[in-house]
Amino acid sequence: MAYISTDERDNLPWVIESLKPIQIASGNLEEYKEGRKYFTKGEWIDALLQTMGLNPEEFTFRSKLLQLTRLVPFVENNYNLIELGPKGTGKSHIFSELSPHGMLISGGEVSKAKLFVNNSSGEIGLVGYWDVVAYDEFAGKTKTTDRGLVDIMKNYMANKSFSRGTQVYGASASMVFVGNTDHSVPYMLRHSNLFDALPKDYYDTAFLDRIHAYLPGWEVQKLRNDIFTSDYGFIVDYLAEILKEQRKEDRTNEYNQFFELSDSITTRDKTAIIKTYAGLSKVIFPDGNITETDAKELLDFAIEGRKRVKQQLQKMDETFEAVDFSYVNRLTGKKVSIETLEVVEYLNIEKLDVLPNSSAENTDNSKVEKIKIKPLSNGQRIILDNQTGISYENLFGDYLAGANSVTLIDPYIRLPYQLRNLMEFAKLLSEKKNKETELRLHLVTNNNEDFIEGAKDAFSQITYSLETIGIIFTYEFDENIHDRSIKIDNGWKIILGRGLDIWQKTGGWYDINEYLQEKRLCKACEVTFITE
Repeated sequence: MAYISTDERDNLPWVIESLKPIQIASGNLEEYKEGRKYFTKGEWIDALLQTMGLNPEEFTFRSKLLQLTRLVPFVENNYNLIELGPKGTGKSHIFSELSPHGMLISGGEVSKAKLFVNNSSGEIGLVGYWDVVAYDEFAGKTKTTDRGLVDIMKNYMANKSFSRGTQVYGASASMVFVGNTDHSVPYMLRHSNLFDALPKDYYDTAFLDRIHAYLPGWEVQKLRNDIFTSDYGFIVDYLAEILKEQRKEDRTNEYNQFFELSDSITTRDKTAIIKTYAGLSKVIFPDGNITETDAKELLDFAIEGRKRVKQQLQKMDETFEAVDFSYVNRLTGKKVSIETLEVVEYLNIEKLDVLPNSSAENTDNSKVEKIKIKPLSNGQRIILDNQTGISYENLFGDYLAGANSVTLIDPYIRLPYQLRNLMEFAKLLSEKKNKETELRLHLVTNNNEDFIEGAKDAFSQITYSLETIGIIFTYEFDENIHDRSIKIDNGWKIILGRGLDIWQKTGGWYDINEYLQEKRLCKACEVTFITE
């Protein structure tokens, strides 16, 4: 802007000297797809997370999928997503800040006229103008709602159309519902259900059955300073236009080249699963270049999101029949059954892959589930991303009982949290050993110039500390080791896929997870028990 003084009548002194657009008009989708080929899957996901303002180093693969699922409503037409969880996890941020094609409104400010059609003026509401309509602060049992609005929403979410007066309208806006839960997940699973916090009129099984995926907000990390990134990502306006362009594509049948869903899955369940799958595939593999392994990861996650909805509907209304949420790999013929993570954690159930010819094939879904491996038996424990309830005690504590000598092989014992893990392991040994005898703990690890002096100093202090509780601690550095294990003089060997480092980062001293192993989120890994 410039100011030019003038005495002439009706002449404005302000002039625009130059104009620079701050928002792009459109994005080149083909160029975007071509650029994807120069990224690995991990690099691409990290770039998307950085675009969302997040530091990918703070997230596991499953946690990244949770974040990217928030983008699915932007690439899929008429997609219905709900996310309930604790406060402070950034549930509404993406829908208010990422795209100019999304609208975030307060859940209590919705009306039939504002959302669909104003009968007086005939003006189309929000669903006719926006790609995504997100309802903030959706939960709250005491909130009052318009029952007529809920009925119109049910029809729109199922049929992509709504009627007001004598007219029938169609729209493609996706619906997102975000809100806070009132209780912990174990409490809800035992005493109510995961929709427990919703307002009375939305606590309706017919309405909730229209939800395509339930995002477990309790798995999403609370926002803290190191969660945010200062690295590069896409310009958000550019990404927003690309996502809008992708709404024109149909990828719902892509999974068919690899997998076949169970015949017992209803049409509504199947639609929900394939829409979630298609959306994630568009986001992560926009060029369509997806492998069977990658497709399986997305399909498993999509099935879990829908099964979470269906499990709660069955608890709320016994007329909803149990569904076998499984699929068959077309190449191998292997049947895979999917379970939600919270059921694995809190109801003592593990996911089980089943061969079509096995005895479990013709059973219902509840019989396909199995109880966790009993202690002191050969076998394997599979720990999932974001799983909680895992501690050294319940993982392998019984195998250490009565040991006199233990060798821990772990190449990465150098950073503060890794040394914390070592001390917690030593604490468990002190609780399991015979009180009248000493136990020898020998550590075989690796190190480098940056950490070796600090590690030596730490190990020296640990040696003196453990002597007071009857543990003789020794260590050695071996640059050739890679595998991780615990060897016990009672004949057991425990193969640790990730060594002692099985947990994600905690929030520090003021986070209770720092002191309770069972509360920490896990990293995906396997632990195998064998006798030597």
